[in-house]
Amino acid sequence: MTRRRAVITGLGVISPIGSTIEDYWNNLLAGQSGIRRITQFDPSELPCQIAGEIPDFNPTEFIEKKEVRRLARSAQIALAAAMNAVNDANLPETMPDPERAAVYFGTSIGGLDVFEESNRIFHTRGYSRVNPFSLPGTLPNMPAFAIGRQFQCLGPNFTITTACATGTQAIGEACELIRRGAADIVISGGTEAMICDFAFVGFIAMRALTSNYNDNPEKASRPFDLNREGFIYSEGAGALIVEELEHARDRGAHIYAEIAGHAASSDGFHMAAPDPNGAGPARAMHWALEDAKFQPQEIDYINAHGTSTPLNDPTETRAIKAVFADHAYNVPISSTKSMIGHALGASGALEGIACALAIEHGWLHPTINLETPDPECDLDYVPNVARQVAVNTTLSNSFGLGGQNACLILKRFDDEG
Repeated sequence: MTRRRAVITGLGVISPIGSTIEDYWNNLLAGQSGIRRITQFDPSELPCQIAGEIPDFNPTEFIEKKEVRRLARSAQIALAAAMNAVNDANLPETMPDPERAAVYFGTSIGGLDVFEESNRIFHTRGYSRVNPFSLPGTLPNMPAFAIGRQFQCLGPNFTITTACATGTQAIGEACELIRRGAADIVISGGTEAMICDFAFVGFIAMRALTSNYNDNPEKASRPFDLNREGFIYSEGAGALIVEELEHARDRGAHIYAEIAGHAASSDGFHMAAPDPNGAGPARAMHWALEDAKFQPQEIDYINAHGTSTPLNDPTETRAIKAVFADHAYNVPISSTKSMIGHALGASGALEGIACALAIEHGWLHPTINLETPDPECDLDYVPNVARQVAVNTTLSNSFGLGGQNACLILKRFDDEG
């Protein structure tokens, strides 16, 4: 049987550098950093006081006030991004065939901000003042629920929680749902919103965050640079409309790109540290290429996981070399996280959107703050300045805590397949 084809027909973002696709893309190309001093809590006692916050998000622009109280911030921004994507895809607010519409969305942490607030209220004001929606509000499947209810997607509703690989894996699984004929439209992506003190304390205890750029936050995220120190924690949401090709054609939808392949793997190595040989990421990249029926030299661009941590960047570089051999030195690579920071479960979705826009516009966004190359990271990371390139195929990498790896391959749509 001919495999059903999955295409991307709508994009939506809520991010530290813009909450429209136009702003997001223009700021990526301009090398605009979204890293700022934290405003959502007082960080003055912490060694890391900066993050990729969303500066202008007002949930009541998207959601009724009483509903805002029931949803964690991660669910609020997920729903807003999905609204933007549905609008971009020129779909009605209620899906035309609800039982053929699905939601595959993810989050790494979920609504622990609601838990934290409810716990504080319980201990200071008593159990009777706790919001009755606080417990369900913490659940990681609430973003997917909110999206499914909003658009009456009555098909499968699935939540992916694979740490930093979440957003990429959600898009890949949405593609698989289309391929097997279980849905015609899937709202997919990832979300994260946990700019709160105890989350920061946890990452500080892991020595994962940078601490020397509090007075110069836009310089803090520096993937592949010799002087990188750690990642920058951020928030955001990315939503993509993944649609079966003939369904998209029948309604005259604009097609940004086609999902050519995807794969996931496990390191089986360590809870937090990557396998130094990059074997798990290499497996995921290799399997994604196999799924797409591509040779490595057919990839025009790699959107790196590129976290700016001492361990990740050389490990990812070694994995790319293991898969791409000599072509590794010819394919341009860049890190979206250099500008927006690391939004955990949302990162892969935001990066997948960057890949779709690279195909659409023929430009690659830069890796900013790459000033002193690390000898262990010796590939072409598109340093500091955007590059105009014909882009037909992209590979996006996402690697997470627990050794979770996911890769997504997009290609320019053509009728021949």
